[in-house]
Amino acid sequence: MGLQNVQSFVAGRWIQPGPNARDIACAYDGRLIARAGDGDWSTEEALDHARTVGGHALRTLTFHDRARMLKALALALQEQKDALYDLSYMTGATKSDHAFDIDGGIGTMFVFASKGRREMPDSKVYLDGTPEQFGRQGTFLGQHICTPVLGVAVHINAFNFPLWGMLEKLAPTLLAGVPAIVKPATDTCYVTEFAVRVMLDSGILPEGALQLVTGGLGDMLDRLTCQDVVSFTGSAATAGLLRSNKTVLSQGVRFVAEQDSLNASILGPDAEPGTPEFDLFVKEVSREMTVKAGQKCTAIRRILVPEARMDALQDALSARLSKVVVGDPRDETTRMGAVVSQSQRKDVLEKIAVLRGEADIVCGDPDGLLDRAGAFLPPILLRCSNPDAAQRVHDTEAFGPVSTLLPYRDLDHAITLANRGGGSLVTSVITHDPDVATQAVMGVAAWNGRVYLNDRDSMKESTGHGAPMPHMIHGGPGRAGGGEELGGVRAVKHYMQRTAVQGSPRMLSAIGGRWIPGAPEVDGGAHPFTRRFGELAIGETIVTAPRTITLDDIEHFAQFTGDTFYAHMDDAAAERNPFFPGRVAHGYLLLSFAAGLFVEPNEGPVLANTGLDSLRFMKPVSAGEAIHVRLTVKAKTPRNAEYGEVRWHVRLLNQNEERVAEYELLTMNAT
Repeated sequence: MGLQNVQSFVAGRWIQPGPNARDIACAYDGRLIARAGDGDWSTEEALDHARTVGGHALRTLTFHDRARMLKALALALQEQKDALYDLSYMTGATKSDHAFDIDGGIGTMFVFASKGRREMPDSKVYLDGTPEQFGRQGTFLGQHICTPVLGVAVHINAFNFPLWGMLEKLAPTLLAGVPAIVKPATDTCYVTEFAVRVMLDSGILPEGALQLVTGGLGDMLDRLTCQDVVSFTGSAATAGLLRSNKTVLSQGVRFVAEQDSLNASILGPDAEPGTPEFDLFVKEVSREMTVKAGQKCTAIRRILVPEARMDALQDALSARLSKVVVGDPRDETTRMGAVVSQSQRKDVLEKIAVLRGEADIVCGDPDGLLDRAGAFLPPILLRCSNPDAAQRVHDTEAFGPVSTLLPYRDLDHAITLANRGGGSLVTSVITHDPDVATQAVMGVAAWNGRVYLNDRDSMKESTGHGAPMPHMIHGGPGRAGGGEELGGVRAVKHYMQRTAVQGSPRMLSAIGGRWIPGAPEVDGGAHPFTRRFGELAIGETIVTAPRTITLDDIEHFAQFTGDTFYAHMDDAAAERNPFFPGRVAHGYLLLSFAAGLFVEPNEGPVLANTGLDSLRFMKPVSAGEAIHVRLTVKAKTPRNAEYGEVRWHVRLLNQNEERVAEYELLTMNAT
């Protein structure tokens, strides 16, 4: 492979690096492989193109349109996975490391695509919560909605995950309907550039939805507004510099930071040598030290162990680490590759020297691989005998294959030590004791974005201490940045504005595309169960004929189902109950009769009843009273080309038009 000129993509054109571009070396052999940065583009044109072209195009799409777009992009990237692997080797990553960065990044896109289709509406407005009623009659309501910010998301990513780091931000951004300008770390930007080319060449993205800046951002932060979002991953020092930008502060620009983290892992006091938990702990720590050569923001930096088990844990972990083969990541026998660059290796060695002021190296030689051309380091395990007096082990992160053993006296002491990290992305606790787990979670949760528990029961399916899942939040307080990424639909909301909208049911139903009680009802001219998904209108309603409930109905249902609860069978006992006037009909008898009232029995477009939500019984029904049903189309969600989900609002009313029961019925209807 010859020298690559890594380009930027701004305002619809690819831009070559300039004369002051930075050289990029291969991590494992030191040869020059690429140049990036100093291209001829302006921040004004990048921002204007995103805001006026990309943002407008994305906002014309519904959440489902954008979810389908994410899935198509993930498939396009998956087809180029081998090419991405080949490039990634030059970052120092091994084949197993690719599972975290490349496979993990593409998998994250698939998750957000799925959540967009399943958990978000096929519309342009996201309803956040249920309507709030301010008066007894329900004629004036409030509803929180989320709409895309009318700006651009600027993503500033770290070197360690050139694909996952981009896609975990990009997926929720695009799903929200916001264009992105991606700025990868220069050391590994050639991997990101290839992935961006794949996505752009696919023709899936609207123009202006995605731009790439390799090199510096120039004065871009000075030109942002409150409609823009900055999402940063990197060091606390850089985050502090960017966050303090005068424009970012004065304009109230949203700034999401995921930064340094001195993550801890606690070996539970119950996890003795020979238990599955002890062996699991050794495996987890070893993996977190060596995956991506320890260059993970979620890696275990502090290993908290009961005092009495320090020697046993040190011996077991050292034995495992000493078997790790460090070398060319393309070699199948290699278990750990290089750190990303010579400058990164130098930084790790400097941090190890700082840590050695309070801890001793018990496994690995920092100088043992310095004679190699690549940026190699062996796994380095340190031991700090006095973690209470120590400071550097709690505030200095060697961003490489480095971790420190710390003894604790009891669980409260372990919690105190873990929290001295000043805020972390994750703390893990390996224990089989629920009481230990509960105490640990209550002690460390406020200082962590995630708490990972594992034991013999969950170890086969567990995802690992260091693996953020797109379904769960990724971020943490304090030193970890105070930001939050991922977390399913929560991540999408970071790129949207939450607004309280107040008005009549008619207005709120029109805005949200979801019928609200009190909004106009529509006469479809035929039974709605005879109408196909595309023919049904929001608010379409039928009112059934009444049915009188008899004592024979109640007794037959009781005997047939076996539900002979006293409120249905014993009049005197029922009268003593403060909720009933005497014997009453079963709630599920009423639901069954309601279905009999509104169901159209003939074969038609209703394919299946898939469940009901929010069931409430409001008023008991006695023998001799009558019920009828108001059935309304509340919402519609397309599922595929053959059918869609219809959500029906079902109200059971008595002869006095009082609500007896209310629920939401879900059916699948043919399109």
